[in-house]
Amino acid sequence: MGTTARQERQRHNDRYPSRIAPIPKISDRTDPVVYGSAKDGPLGQQTLDAFRDNGFLAFDGFFSEAELRPWREELDRLRADPAMRARESTITEPDSDEVRSIFAIHESDDILGRLCRDPRLVSIARQILGGDIYIQQSRINYKPGFKGKPFYWHSDFETWHTEDGMPNMRAVSCSISLTPNTPDNGPLMLIPGSHRQFLSCVGETPEKHYKKSLKAQEIGVPDEANLEAMVTRGGIVAPTGPAGSVTFFDCNLMHGSNSNITPFARSNVFIVFNHCNNALVEPFCALAPRPQFIADRKNLSPIRSS
Repeated sequence: MGTTARQERQRHNDRYPSRIAPIPKISDRTDPVVYGSAKDGPLGQQTLDAFRDNGFLAFDGFFSEAELRPWREELDRLRADPAMRARESTITEPDSDEVRSIFAIHESDDILGRLCRDPRLVSIARQILGGDIYIQQSRINYKPGFKGKPFYWHSDFETWHTEDGMPNMRAVSCSISLTPNTPDNGPLMLIPGSHRQFLSCVGETPEKHYKKSLKAQEIGVPDEANLEAMVTRGGIVAPTGPAGSVTFFDCNLMHGSNSNITPFARSNVFIVFNHCNNALVEPFCALAPRPQFIADRKNLSPIRSS
């Protein structure tokens, strides 16, 4: 599909066009943030309101040390496995052979797959999204000591919408800290309130963009002027805490992390829960879909919280 047809499709069928105009543009979000209510799950109304307003929730000590132990062992085993390192779903750092991410762990690994489907996590995601959900993406993010590179500011939805075909903002991310998150080892940083607007980005999506963007994203990142305005309004929050902490954040919340130059790894399991009515369609950039290990298009059966 040529550029003209691509632009025509974006203009007529896309409520969140991006990477098509020569300048960035801010538009209001037209989707709800919270789809469920206090009667639908473990979160009270005040907590749901906080998620609606800020775009995230952070829970210290969500998982116990006893629960964490086998997950950390599996983290180390997978990183050291030559067969796992050779897979396309394993991403290395841009300038070294250090493992950066391993994707689709909910499908490839029994131990971490059970973590991804933990009823405590699923019940919160179901409540926020208002019903049946499936796992659209999962991965381990290693961010090793000394060599862990940054993840630049971005909205996940901008990428999932443009490159994967996620129609609406009805997905939530869940980050599970398997090591301590400190102010020094490149913690997740969030811009509260940034999820209430959509920031279109500049730069047409290249073919097979994922091969570069999973190592270092350059297309689909916010411009500095709008990013500064978002930070001026909402500030920056880094939910630091002990291993076992969990952070849920909205699919459109602007977030990123610095490099890790400390000796201490900052490793986490990352899960994307998507509502079953928000299954992926053809990518809005009019290119071929990204691989299954990045964006699940097949396993759409709802997971249950019990």
